[in-house]
Amino acid sequence: MTFEASLAESVRTLQALSTIRPAIDQAGQMIVETLKHDKKLLVCGNGGSAAEAAHFSTELVGRYQKNRASLPAIALSADGSLVTCIGNDYGYDQVFSRQITGLAHPGDLVVVLTSSGNSANIVAALREANNLGLRSLAFLGRGGGKAKGLATCELIIPGHSGASAQEAHLFLIHHFCELVDEAFA
Repeated sequence: MTFEASLAESVRTLQALSTIRPAIDQAGQMIVETLKHDKKLLVCGNGGSAAEAAHFSTELVGRYQKNRASLPAIALSADGSLVTCIGNDYGYDQVFSRQITGLAHPGDLVVVLTSSGNSANIVAALREANNLGLRSLAFLGRGGGKAKGLATCELIIPGHSGASAQEAHLFLIHHFCELVDEAFA
């Protein structure tokens, strides 16, 4: 794909976010509401989505643009020892759901990021959130995959490009960080 074609695809995807605006607004409300009630976000993803999960968590625990109180968010992929322990002892499909079982409390929000929606460990994380009665937010791509229909709120990025979906996920993470900054400044 040429530079121009890649740029055009990314721009199309970002512009198409307006078509899912009600879900974006719902997601923002869920995030702010969770944090306002002194509850935490448990954020997970694989590969590039794991990097975005860590990025989101650091923006909340650290800061985004404004100085404000540190807010509770955990990137479930960040502890390599824990991920490999669970993966070795229980299977990679359980690396996030097992952490949700051990770390979540009522009122917490499970946030998953996946450009395909087909990762078994993400599906298991959403199912565990449902089993525990937790609300969940899914950043999805490519139609939502197997994760579609499992989250309380779904941000299914329009289009078929995994790369563009991840770019849109990062854009939305920054949008949500702006909402959090406004709510806690």
